[in-house]
Amino acid sequence: MTKVLVIIPTYNEKENIEAIIEAVFALPKAFSILVVDDGSPDGTASIVKDLQKKYPETLFIVERSGKLGLGTAYIKGFRWGLEHGFDLFCEMDADFSHNPNDLIRLAEACESGVADMSIGSRYVKGGNVKDWPFDRIFLSYGASIYVRMITWMPIMDPTAGFVCYTRKVLESIDLDKIRFTGYAFQIEMKYAAYSLGYQLKEIPITFKDRELGTSKMSSSIIGEAATGVLKMRLKNIFKNYGFENMKEKLSDSTK
Repeated sequence: MTKVLVIIPTYNEKENIEAIIEAVFALPKAFSILVVDDGSPDGTASIVKDLQKKYPETLFIVERSGKLGLGTAYIKGFRWGLEHGFDLFCEMDADFSHNPNDLIRLAEACESGVADMSIGSRYVKGGNVKDWPFDRIFLSYGASIYVRMITWMPIMDPTAGFVCYTRKVLESIDLDKIRFTGYAFQIEMKYAAYSLGYQLKEIPITFKDRELGTSKMSSSIIGEAATGVLKMRLKNIFKNYGFENMKEKLSDSTK
């Protein structure tokens, strides 16, 4: 049987964490959950530990010492899942902006071989955004256009954070070289998989704004995405055209 791990990064999600865990375990498909908590001062980790008594075989937690960023939380989760023999790896927010029911479609797309990486997409036919103000929709959709223009990836929602990876994708990507932590992390992971020739498939979802808790969005995260995408693309161009090797040869010739 395919082992599917749902990785949920948390920081101050006490209002949501129990409900999201129960919602995933109520699905008619078997999932395990790994919560990666960044030292939440509100007691999120304690809630998860209490729930582990109810779900000792399928609920796990990794606690980190502080707020270290979304990207590093997911990478920690990927490494943990790879070490523990999981086959599929799903990213999901704790705040119900991602509908747990959609996990089944994301996982089945990878499990069936239709995709190596499936993406819960707001911007393909059938996708939607609910309860977002116009300015945030404009910013998000504008970012997706910007990313497609820079990277040439045929992905309508490159910043999407509701994703399922097959094991072979994560084993192929050099996780030590993934540098970004916010929105840019999501773009970088998709670009890495796409550059390696894997099949990416977008699954339409409805993204709903959180009802409880506080958003982690900040201007620094947006700034990282804007500048990071350009740096990422330029680095790939230099690599493809051999400029990195040329730099090494020039360095060797001066020794």
